[in-house]
Amino acid sequence: SPPLRRLFPGRLSAFPLFLLALLLGFASLLWLQLSCSGEGPAPGGQHRGVPRQPCPPPAPLQPPEEEPSWGPHRLALLVPFRERFEELLAFVPYMHRFLSKKRIRHHIFILNQVDHFRFNRASLINVGFLESGNDTDYIAMHDVDLLPLNEHLDYSFPEAGPFHVASPELHPLYHYQTYVGGILLLTKQHYELCNGMSNRFWGWGREDDEFYRRIKGAGLQVRRPSGITTGYETFQHLHDPAWRKRDQKRIAAQKQEQFKVDREGGLNNVRYRIESRTELSVAGAPCTVLNILLDCDTNETPWCTFG
Repeated sequence: SPPLRRLFPGRLSAFPLFLLALLLGFASLLWLQLSCSGEGPAPGGQHRGVPRQPCPPPAPLQPPEEEPSWGPHRLALLVPFRERFEELLAFVPYMHRFLSKKRIRHHIFILNQVDHFRFNRASLINVGFLESGNDTDYIAMHDVDLLPLNEHLDYSFPEAGPFHVASPELHPLYHYQTYVGGILLLTKQHYELCNGMSNRFWGWGREDDEFYRRIKGAGLQVRRPSGITTGYETFQHLHDPAWRKRDQKRIAAQKQEQFKVDREGGLNNVRYRIESRTELSVAGAPCTVLNILLDCDTNETPWCTFG
């Protein structure tokens, strides 16, 4: 062709073109191997800019329902989300492979807040719980920027009570003893016993601390991993505070209100509408994206907007 003749003057035969194609293919494979991270994100905490992407093998398919080695329980992985697409592209295939290796039946729900209010992680988890269907019997409240690196971490059915996977002894950032954020597993029965999470927390932070009080008020005991020796390198935290700012503003009476326990609200009064529900595959890993419109009573929580 004329472009090839300009790049390679003279007569082109089939054999040199075949050799050229082989060289280009080899170079592409070499570049792919050098530009990604192998089995998964490397330990070491935060990264500057866009997080390094893994080089995954094809994501494994989940087994037939009658396969006994995978057990009877099914996990709904609830991932509150807004505009963090680079992290999402790494998270979905990584977690699908991680859970499949552990033979845990699961489905990933991306809870995408598409309204114009401030981000509300707790309300999104309430919505994900209500929309996750009857074929799942326990949930993981899972941050999109936190990836487990240690295969000994337990994601199995937490029959004895809430199981805090990202415990203070292992989380790279948060080390206080009442912390239950990052990754928390609960049976659906226990989540209902707590009436879910409070819907009063708009912006970043505090909803986990209030939920810890709900857990205690429901008579439940938080359990945490044991025998994990990788310390603060047990997880990779993809969030870079210099690159992606958190909404930490406290507006009007928000600061005083968010230290209180919400004894009335939760699953029973979350206000939302599902704009769309889409089944996707990210690098062969299946997930469901729920585009969620939350609603806010500005008389009750005027801090849901910046106005």
